[in-house]
Amino acid sequence: MDDSADELAWETLDTDIDYRCPGFDVRRDEVRFPDGETDGYHYVDESPAVVVLPLTPDGDAVVIDEWRQAVGRVNRGLPAGSVEPEDADDLERAAARELAEETGYEADSFERLTTVEPTNGIADSVHHHFLATGCEPTAERDLDHNESIAVETVPYDDLLEAVVDEGLRDGRTVTAVLWYELLHR
Repeated sequence: MDDSADELAWETLDTDIDYRCPGFDVRRDEVRFPDGETDGYHYVDESPAVVVLPLTPDGDAVVIDEWRQAVGRVNRGLPAGSVEPEDADDLERAAARELAEETGYEADSFERLTTVEPTNGIADSVHHHFLATGCEPTAERDLDHNESIAVETVPYDDLLEAVVDEGLRDGRTVTAVLWYELLHR
């Protein structure tokens, strides 16, 4: 970035949590804009997350179907979850934990695909995407109390087709699959 970034920056004068709930908080910053005006700015404040694209030795994708209350339906997607404080310095370990907890699968290896800020206009979310290969069903699932998840394996090409034809709408999954396509296919 050049010097214009400094000209665009807002100054945070104060910050506080307006509302806490499991998974995220709603934060309010009091900010000063470049023109000197001040105002409040609310956004979702949440822990970083990992997203895992798990592939079996045969190349099938391990997917989850999960109820998503915000949109009122079941969504097909990939295992994902918050990075726990003890995993902050080892995102691969966080990815392995989420994969095992949500699917019961373990991987031979992990590879970082990308890191994105998916909704940086309304949230401070950071999603770290990983490819997991050699995935086998060897672990115990350990779902959170508010997770309703079914696990299935599908041919990878079927998953890709669902992304391309908009049959799959989970943004984290779309990002992981498209990055995999860019890097590996």
